[in-house]
Amino acid sequence: MRIGVDLGGTNIRAALCSEGNIINQQNHELVHKESLEETLEQLKTLLHAVFHPEIKGIGIGVPSVVDIQHGIVYNVTNIPSWKRVELKDYLEKEFQVPVYINNDVNCFALGEYHYGMARGYDPVVGLAIGTGLGAGIITDGKLFTGANCGAGEVGPMPYLGKTLEYYCSGNFFKVFWQSSAREMAEQAGQGKPAAIRAWEEFGHHFGNAIKIVAYAYDPQAIILGGSISRAFHLFEKSMYRSLTDFEFPESLKKLKILVTANPDITILGAASLVP
Repeated sequence: MRIGVDLGGTNIRAALCSEGNIINQQNHELVHKESLEETLEQLKTLLHAVFHPEIKGIGIGVPSVVDIQHGIVYNVTNIPSWKRVELKDYLEKEFQVPVYINNDVNCFALGEYHYGMARGYDPVVGLAIGTGLGAGIITDGKLFTGANCGAGEVGPMPYLGKTLEYYCSGNFFKVFWQSSAREMAEQAGQGKPAAIRAWEEFGHHFGNAIKIVAYAYDPQAIILGGSISRAFHLFEKSMYRSLTDFEFPESLKKLKILVTANPDITILGAASLVP
């Protein structure tokens, strides 16, 4: 058994896991985020709630760059007090088991590879679309993180004078439509032309992001996750139209673009960090 943790900027989710199954899960809203001491205490309390004396270790996915070897996390998204946190040392002293930490999108990709939609594919890219845009890469059955846990950070890549993330995340709807992705999805579902057009435009930009990922990593499968992936049906057609000028059409025919089916897959991926 292992514990997996998905540490987001709003909520912490932790679960006792065994062989890809969740045995006991606890969720907690993260409050007092300006206090490092209080946020760490919240994490510790949640881990105690799912702890089992026979676990092999704890795996944690965080929305930041991580010093994987030393378990130090830097500048965690939406948690202002987490500038530099020696999280591995802190938790190992408390629980006396090994702790493994990685980027949350990397954990998403791991979860999909081992237990989800990416089983049987290699290489695989997990692409998370929400408030931001990030990717996790699996090649030869292993997570590829790069030298500084930054591999797959496609969001900051230059695009149309801004970045891919500017056009391929929730930011697109905020900036260009003065709305949210959720609200635009609801309006598109009601058949409102402006919302339908917004999702078509989003799909065009997202298709260009897919091309960059495909050129860079040549994966067998790309698995979409994050809140916006739930609206895939609204931008799927325009995304594929955007792919028609892809340089290698035979490769594109083989590429699978799939949507996650398990909302807890990042937790399972985090647990799989533990050997």
